[in-house]
Amino acid sequence: MGMMFRVRAGLALVFVGFLQLNAAPQAPVPSPPARPLAQHSATVSRYCVTCHNERLKTAGLALDRIDLGNVPAAAEAWEKVIRKLRTGAMPPTGAPRPPADFYNSLATYLETELDLAAAAHPHPGRPVIRRINRTEYANAVRDLLGLELRVEDMLPADEISSGFDNIASVLTVSPMLMERYMLAAGKISNLALGVSSAQPAEETYTISKLVMQEDRAGEDLSFGSRGGIAVRHHFPRDGQYSIKIQLQRNFRGYIRGLGEPHQLDLTLDGARIQALTIGGERRGKSAPIFSSASMGETAQEDYEHTADEELEFRFAAQAGPHQVAVAFVNEEVESEGPLWPAMTPIEYEQYKGGDPGVASVVIGGPYDAKGPGETPSRKKILACQPTGNSEACARNILTTLARRAYRRPATPEDMDVLLSFFRLGYRSRDFDVGMAAAIERILAGPEFLFRIERDPGHLPPGTAYPISDLELATRLSFFLWSSIPDDELLNLAERGRLRDPAELEGQVRRMMADAKSKALVENFAGQWLSLRNLNSVIPDPLVFPEFDENLRRAFQQETGLFFESIVREDRGVSDLLNADYTFVNERLARHYGIPNVYGSHFRRVSLSDETRRGLLGKGSVLMATSYPNRTSPVTRGKWVLENILGTPPPPPPPDVPSLADNGRGGKLLSMRERMEEHRKNPACAGCHKLMDPLGFALENFDGLGKWRTRDGDSSIDPSGALPDGTQFQGPAGMRKALLSLRQQFLATFTERLLAYALGREADYHDAPALRGILRTAAPSDYRWSALVIGIIKSTPFQMRRSPEL
Repeated sequence: MGMMFRVRAGLALVFVGFLQLNAAPQAPVPSPPARPLAQHSATVSRYCVTCHNERLKTAGLALDRIDLGNVPAAAEAWEKVIRKLRTGAMPPTGAPRPPADFYNSLATYLETELDLAAAAHPHPGRPVIRRINRTEYANAVRDLLGLELRVEDMLPADEISSGFDNIASVLTVSPMLMERYMLAAGKISNLALGVSSAQPAEETYTISKLVMQEDRAGEDLSFGSRGGIAVRHHFPRDGQYSIKIQLQRNFRGYIRGLGEPHQLDLTLDGARIQALTIGGERRGKSAPIFSSASMGETAQEDYEHTADEELEFRFAAQAGPHQVAVAFVNEEVESEGPLWPAMTPIEYEQYKGGDPGVASVVIGGPYDAKGPGETPSRKKILACQPTGNSEACARNILTTLARRAYRRPATPEDMDVLLSFFRLGYRSRDFDVGMAAAIERILAGPEFLFRIERDPGHLPPGTAYPISDLELATRLSFFLWSSIPDDELLNLAERGRLRDPAELEGQVRRMMADAKSKALVENFAGQWLSLRNLNSVIPDPLVFPEFDENLRRAFQQETGLFFESIVREDRGVSDLLNADYTFVNERLARHYGIPNVYGSHFRRVSLSDETRRGLLGKGSVLMATSYPNRTSPVTRGKWVLENILGTPPPPPPPDVPSLADNGRGGKLLSMRERMEEHRKNPACAGCHKLMDPLGFALENFDGLGKWRTRDGDSSIDPSGALPDGTQFQGPAGMRKALLSLRQQFLATFTERLLAYALGREADYHDAPALRGILRTAAPSDYRWSALVIGIIKSTPFQMRRSPEL
């Protein structure tokens, strides 16, 4: 205990004291159409300056004071104008509008002037020192030490900015967070080497009560099983371990499904280690479900409350990661047709019959611990074994670990620090403890936790310069893998070869083919599409009694598989809006009304119904943009403006009145009728006229994304309009209208992907680079790979700016 205190004290003291690659050429800038500048100026004065002038400053924009002949001098203002021109959002519908060719003509003129100026004077931005976030920490530990862990149990969730949790400006550090990092580092280093702790530890894995355990619960569980859970658990040492299984209970504490016997199987890495039978016993008559507790419990009732107390036993396991699975044998006779759920989750919560389900699994140990075993983490760490000179072996191991962890070669100073921690642990017990102390220092040190890019010396202020190969390797790996570079990437960077365009593109394609690139799908798509937010949406059970956790998980998995198919098949990104396929299991297919899909596994299906095509037909998006008890045309319209068109509405004014309760006057109003009442307030009308017409087109989807034709006492009117006034009907009509603005969607998507790649918010300085990325991706019809490679070759990704005076 004293040694560990000294190690942690040393780590705390370390924190008291704390970027060359030529940017790839961008695609040539197109020439503007030959419309005279005077004609542009006259049209702007007639149609734009009326509202956007120094006196009114509508939307904070005054165009009468900036020179259209010197566009780069007011780049920020003109980039705002370009966005409005490309979507036809200005002038607003109802106001006099310029000729149709004016929009493209002026936008192209402005873009050309801005892009030429950016090519002559690049402004790549200046990323701040950035802490790696919780997901990156877990992935880096996996790749550095060969150890998978549930990092959410060790570190708090990160702050979010611009929709992402890897934005440097909000990845701050507090004393409490540093304490959590040091505690995590100590636990991880001990687990990785199997250093024994004083007491056995327990880890609990739970299943939501809203999960209906009627079928196979996941791909990791065997066919013929029902319900249960499969977990990847790390056993720190060879020895005996305990497992305790708790079964689902109804709202009065009765264990469900004990009327008949059911077999419960426990497997370790697929091999059965225990088979138990639960239920079927009769110990007297059970009292009615609503009996008073004061009547006392019968022996049968006592059994129905405590039957799972017997489900605790021990088993032997070798050190390392193993898959532990607990599931019931499915006694149902397989059917040709669907297995419809017998009741809603509310009814199920009150029911004590049916089949039992698993509520939680607790794994404890080790008991009677033996050696650390030959675990994947020990094999990855211990490149040598100490014989005569233990410090020489430690230096060899730590040099390799430090190079990978710090994303650069270890310096003599780095090694002096790490070896001092090794000696401290070695003297207290043995070689493994010494190595654990040094690894703890690596994992809690600033060199690992922070991505630091350093300016070369003697640069004039505000100078754009290429970052180093090693810094580029780090940017690449955290973008594509959310983790540290591997040895191949580091080797190329150290030899100065990563800056070669062909080598760079080859590495990008190698990394995208690696299984670790799934992190890009999960982290980027999961946040851009708000899939993570689904866990915080709790639909009102009185309004949506059919909702259960199985449906929530199906929504998330469908959208994840859909986005991953775009990536893996290298499809055009506009397929995100228009793809005629999706991924469903029986639960989701039943919700969507897709026939002939049975079982819990997901499979790809073609969509004959145009309303379900692309992202706008996904239950995940529709549920995430609804309230717990109703749809929200405002939220859905805002989502389309932000994520598809890239023109978010202004923030709402203070003290906006909430939507009036439905049912006043005895009639249930449709959402459109309620919103029309709401928009009569002048404070609300301005923003709602942009958002509501887009949201109304999705009103046929209820709050869970299920198709309907009526809302309240009225038939649904799914007519809508784009900001430029283009009219359409329903989801299919809106999708086609949005595809007419495909370039705007591609620009919006690429901007969000660039922000994620850079770990900072994209701003007007990045707009020329974004247009260059899209120009280079155009010949491939904007395939995923072309956009990713374009981002990696762009000025903001490959360069940095020295500080201003």
